[in-house]
Amino acid sequence: MYGAEASEIYELLHQGKGKDYAGEAEEIVRRVRDLVPDAGSLLDVACGTGAHLRHFGKAFDRVEGLEMSAPMAAAARRRLPEVTVHEGDMRDFSLDSAFSVITCMFGSIGYLADTTELNAALARFARHLRPGGAVAIDPWWFPDTFLDGHVSSGTATVDGRALARVSHAVRTGNASRMEVHYLVGDAESGIRHFSETHLITLFTREQYEAAYTAAGLTVEYTAGLHGGRGLFTGVLARPRTP
Repeated sequence: MYGAEASEIYELLHQGKGKDYAGEAEEIVRRVRDLVPDAGSLLDVACGTGAHLRHFGKAFDRVEGLEMSAPMAAAARRRLPEVTVHEGDMRDFSLDSAFSVITCMFGSIGYLADTTELNAALARFARHLRPGGAVAIDPWWFPDTFLDGHVSSGTATVDGRALARVSHAVRTGNASRMEVHYLVGDAESGIRHFSETHLITLFTREQYEAAYTAAGLTVEYTAGLHGGRGLFTGVLARPRTP
């Protein structure tokens, strides 16, 4: 989970690496509209600083966010003051409303520790869906697609502040352990360094599909999207009419 320092620069650095938040949101909207043509509301779980949520807001009458990291949630509220952003855990959140679409982007689902937690999260998603609503999950890497030892980097210069990020990820059991180091330089503070460690579970495709099914959702996997991680989509069965 990202802390206060990373929340200030997180999105800028990923955009510097070429991440297209607008394009990803448009792709999600197109796919869920195929599943739920009349969708009017969306909840973005693990919404971070609101980078995808900002674009989802252009396509739905009502959007809300859910974020476990208080600094990230605060950043999202500053960016999107008209949007409700809840602080909560995807495993056990309880809101007073239901949504046409629930999304979970950028591999955030991988922060769940095991299949028990994965099943609990999908059950919560389903509980907050309108009948016939859709769930779209941008997964973390599968065990057979994760690159052990992968190094990634990004830089950006914004408003006189220079930013750099380097990460190194290795496999640890059924998870990836990613060390992330940041450098931030500006005229007032000079150069400062901080680091974070992220343990992200390498769920299999079958485990994601089983969690969808257990929650009463259909499931389809589309390979190749989101930098190669792909996308899971599914809908909640509508109640049968007599």
